Amino acid sequence: MKKIYLLTIISLILMTNNSFAEKTEKAIFAGGCFWCMESAFESIDGVIDVVSGYVGGQSKNPSYAQVSTGKTGHLEAIEITYNPAKIDYAKLLDIFWKNIDPTDSQGQFSDKGSQYQTAILYLTPQQKELAEMSKKHLGELKIFDTPIAVKIIEAGPFYTAEEYHQDYYKKNPIHYNAYKEGSGRKSFLENTWQPYKETPICPLSSKKTFNSEKSSTGNLKKKLTPMQYNVTQMNATEPAFQNEYWDNKKDGIYVDVVTGKPLFASVDKFDSGTGWPSFKKPIDKNEIIEKQDNSLFMKRTEVKAKESDSHLGHVFSDGPEPDGQRFCINSAALRFIPKEDLEKEGYGQYKNLFY
Repeated sequence: MKKIYLLTIISLILMTNNSFAEKTEKAIFAGGCFWCMESAFESIDGVIDVVSGYVGGQSKNPSYAQVSTGKTGHLEAIEITYNPAKIDYAKLLDIFWKNIDPTDSQGQFSDKGSQYQTAILYLTPQQKELAEMSKKHLGELKIFDTPIAVKIIEAGPFYTAEEYHQDYYKKNPIHYNAYKEGSGRKSFLENTWQPYKETPICPLSSKKTFNSEKSSTGNLKKKLTPMQYNVTQMNATEPAFQNEYWDNKKDGIYVDVVTGKPLFASVDKFDSGTGWPSFKKPIDKNEIIEKQDNSLFMKRTEVKAKESDSHLGHVFSDGPEPDGQRFCINSAALRFIPKEDLEKEGYGQYKNLFY
């Protein structure tokens, strides 16, 4: 009995530790009827809980009867609790956009009134920035002929709705399905968003997960070719005019061969006549490290990838205007992703570089 008791205590401790270890964050969206928005998120991996409620008004703890008059200033909304290690806020934004009519300023579908208007209610400056980015990008996609009506506002107190509203789509599936179809929401989502199912609305929602930790020497030797290893890990230089990308003229991006992190784009590539890939600038200068290199009796500026600490090449001041920089990079330090493969390889957010 003592052994069983001890095992039970250990199990409880482990369960408690696991619950504390799981970091959670919250997101609040108003997308018209909260029944439909709740069902759109609850089955998503990484979403822990979705609660229907009211947000944005002045009065405390409003009832559904009060909110339904449209006079309290509250919106029907959902509060999402999610695990950021499994799903990020950008992906939640993507799901939100694809479950509403973002151009309807009067409400949503057959539900008209201020309580049914749409909004992204941000909780942090980072959420605000991503929300604004996604709204701007949606407009640039030209899916709709009319302006995007979704507001981006700071979240106030969130008040949980009555219990009968929670998980309504599970408790009353027949009525819920009839409502979703009769309101026009179902047909709109299918007809409007189906062609854009794989298109990220928030440019970062298809963000690839990169291996940010430097791999062990043994693993890298297995993963890389001898030339790739010597260049990235031993600071070697590949032969000019005898490397993979020096004369590559295709559209696409060049990523770190070790981590897959995007580093350079074809739109910034130019023929320097040196026999190595040359770029005017990196995609994101924060992903590049520059350091002084005094080897070979020369004073040069080495370029390294921030995440992997891999040697990429050097940067010189004899490049084209306006900056005059020439990032001379070894092909062996890079992997090329053609423009047409960006989406399937997980780099869909970089497609706008070629518009």
